[in-house]
Amino acid sequence: MSWLILVISGVLEAVWATALGKSEGFSRPVPAAVFVVTLIASMAGMAYAMRELPVGTTYAVWVGIGAVLTVVYAMATGEESVSILKAVFLIMIVAGVVGLKIAG
Repeated sequence: MSWLILVISGVLEAVWATALGKSEGFSRPVPAAVFVVTLIASMAGMAYAMRELPVGTTYAVWVGIGAVLTVVYAMATGEESVSILKAVFLIMIVAGVVGLKIAG
C-alpha cells in the first residue's frame, strides 16, 4: 500500500509543480488553490509512505515521478521543447525509480 500511495503522491507533485507555474506568482487564484491542495495531499502521502519505506528511497521515487511527469506534461503542451536527449534522460530517471523499487 505504501508504494501505491507514494506513486500517487509523486503524480500529485507534478500537479502542484505545474499549478505553481500556472499561478503566475500566486496572482491567479484557481491554479494557486490547486497548488496548495495538491501540495498538502502530496506531502501527506509521502509522509504516509515513509512509515514503511526508507526516507531516501521514498524521496527519490517521489521526486523522480514528479520531475518526469512535470517535464512530460510541459513537452506535451508545448511549453518545453522535445528532444531525443531529453527523452533519454527522462527514461534514465524512470529506470532509476524502477531500480529503487526492485532493490527493495
